Amino acid sequence: MKIGVVGGGIIGSAAAVWLLGDGHDVTVFERDPEGRPASTGNAGLLNLPEISPLARPGIIASVPGWLLDPLGPLTLRARDLPALTPFLARFVFNARPHQVEHATTALAFIMKTALADHQELARRASLPMYMRRNGAIYLYDTDAAYDAAQHEWKERGRHGAEYEDMSVEDAAAMVPALDAKIFKRVVFTPDQWSVTSPLEVLLGLRTSVRNRGHFLTGAVTDIRPEGDSVAVVTKGGSIAKFDRVLLSGGVWSRDLVRKLGLRVLLEAERGYNTTFPDPGFTITVPVFLSAHGFVVSPLNDGLRVGGAVELASVDAPPNFARAKAMRQKARRYFPDLPEEGGREWMGARPATPDSLAVIGPYPKDPRIVFAFGHGHLGLTLSAATARHVAGLLAGRPREKNLEPFGIERFQ
Repeated sequence: MKIGVVGGGIIGSAAAVWLLGDGHDVTVFERDPEGRPASTGNAGLLNLPEISPLARPGIIASVPGWLLDPLGPLTLRARDLPALTPFLARFVFNARPHQVEHATTALAFIMKTALADHQELARRASLPMYMRRNGAIYLYDTDAAYDAAQHEWKERGRHGAEYEDMSVEDAAAMVPALDAKIFKRVVFTPDQWSVTSPLEVLLGLRTSVRNRGHFLTGAVTDIRPEGDSVAVVTKGGSIAKFDRVLLSGGVWSRDLVRKLGLRVLLEAERGYNTTFPDPGFTITVPVFLSAHGFVVSPLNDGLRVGGAVELASVDAPPNFARAKAMRQKARRYFPDLPEEGGREWMGARPATPDSLAVIGPYPKDPRIVFAFGHGHLGLTLSAATARHVAGLLAGRPREKNLEPFGIERFQ
């Protein structure tokens, strides 16, 4: 079968590798192959315990305080507020308890095979195993912050995530670079997995596609069902025809979805990081600074300090003061973190207001399948998404547990 994949980020590249492994003729269209898309700025986590949607009551209660801090865990640009209002309204709607449970159950379903799917994806791409089980620690500055997080941890545990309390002394022994005077409580997740380098994974997948399929440079401007084929139109007017098409273009997918006559709430949840190639010390586990919404993680590329959420238009100029603020806060916990020498990055994570990606067929024509909007979980869920969309593109019916991810919820 001849399949076109619109978007060569982590989702599109993973899906292309999976489809090639199934014997299909695959062409990937990528608008900016020299860029560094959202997945490459990931902290390197296969965040298997992360089944809690961002929209939940505790987050809603914290939002006013965060917004008063222009460099806090969440910010939005005033100029973009009118355009963001529908997204924010739906976000608040999705924070109701039964909606949170609905999203948690859906995320737990797709997450349960994420690790095995990554292992299979690495095999299909002929990549060395890029996953490692190193656990993670979550630091809480106060007893109150720890107590406030207990409901979320219990929900994760109810869906099978392993976690346990750890003493401050044991955390400091595990990560000697930490200043143990700064935090009071710790949670340890022993089954946390990481990748060696998100960029290396993406480039490895793309190399596999280039070796066995086609990887083309070009922005796609339209997807059109035409008789017995589906046309992909690129900027400049060239047209390629396929039996099936996967739309996995990140936040830019929304424009193509609208041309197909559908609505979708998809915005740029921008993240920032700084990577220190040689910080002068090493850590072996990711460290979540829970009060501040970011993580410090070890990668082949160096030590990465990144996270937080900025809602803004996809073309807004970066505000690297946010990266600087994270570095300053991280130095409270890691006093030896350098003040100079890091590489800054900003990327636009494609986010939905319910934290569920759009994964499923175009309701009017199942020859077109959607896979975008993974937010913080693009790297984590890339292989599982690839497996599911490969089945849909092959004509297999959608699993009932995959229905919450359908684009129908926005219509």
